[in-house]
Amino acid sequence: MESKGYAAISGNAKLEPYTFERRDLGAHDVALDIAYGGICHSDIHQVREEWGSSLFPMVPGHEIVGRVTSIGSSVSKFAIGDLIGIGVFIDSCRECENCLAGKQQYCLGGMTGTYNTYERNTKKIAFGGYANNFVIDEGYAVHVPENLALEGVAPLMCAGITLYSPLRHWKAGPGKKVAIMGLGGLGHMGVKFAAALGAHVTVLSHSPSKRADALDMGAHEFLVMDSEEMFKEHKRSFDLILNTVSADMPVEKYLGLVKVDGTLVMIGLPSAPLAISAGALIGSRRSLSGSMIGGIPELQEMLDFCGKHNIVSDVEVIDPSYINQAYDRTVASDVKYRFVIDASKF
Repeated sequence: MESKGYAAISGNAKLEPYTFERRDLGAHDVALDIAYGGICHSDIHQVREEWGSSLFPMVPGHEIVGRVTSIGSSVSKFAIGDLIGIGVFIDSCRECENCLAGKQQYCLGGMTGTYNTYERNTKKIAFGGYANNFVIDEGYAVHVPENLALEGVAPLMCAGITLYSPLRHWKAGPGKKVAIMGLGGLGHMGVKFAAALGAHVTVLSHSPSKRADALDMGAHEFLVMDSEEMFKEHKRSFDLILNTVSADMPVEKYLGLVKVDGTLVMIGLPSAPLAISAGALIGSRRSLSGSMIGGIPELQEMLDFCGKHNIVSDVEVIDPSYINQAYDRTVASDVKYRFVIDASKF
């Protein structure tokens, strides 16, 4: 199946129009026309080889929503015309304890990423969602509620599930005080989900200009953490803190904001190792943990929750020709709050 998209031909290159072929439709595969594809900051890291060597040519994109156009002979999960979503991975070993438990993101054999990896069966480079169509095994796609605005659905497939999963795992809900560090592409989804789950939500930020947005999204409080007094005033205040910030920061100071038996979860990826004293954990039986996306069952649960509560990402829709500018603006945090590509323009 011929595909038209945008690709980086070599490391740190500008993305440019690119025509390629998807694999033939297998018995358990579905093909779809992509409606929208989100731009995740991790796309930029991989194109620019900031996380190590990448595979080229690279068609990035793992926030995908579209409609099924054809199905394989053994497909039972989807029908032609169904609205479906694809996220960060397209396959896994299917045999390890984590895959069998629906936690494919933690596959012991390594999940197969949507791009910048080799497909497990064909051994060819996997091309992502900056394109007009896609082919995927039915087991690794999910149903999308029809009532949601499609452009806002695409980022749910990565940014959304990345925040939904830890909120569910640490049981955010009524009676819980949850803090979200950072109000960006990830953080704004955490605010919406935590509020819809019934938690008391606080945004911790260094940008006072984001206060109004945070409160509009459901936050109950907005704290500008710009002084030692703020850290002292809110000591031991939160049951759960989700750190969506990738910049290096004094995490131990934020641990001081966690209650007894509370948890600070790392979601962003700082470049430097964390320096944490044992006392910061022992003193209040706190936990420092981490979380990464979600498995297929949880991804479907999140989309059903979004359908019920009408939750989507705040986005700026762009033509494919604007991708390179969008990359620069994403790095500069100049977007509210996620860029999404209109795939009909490929």
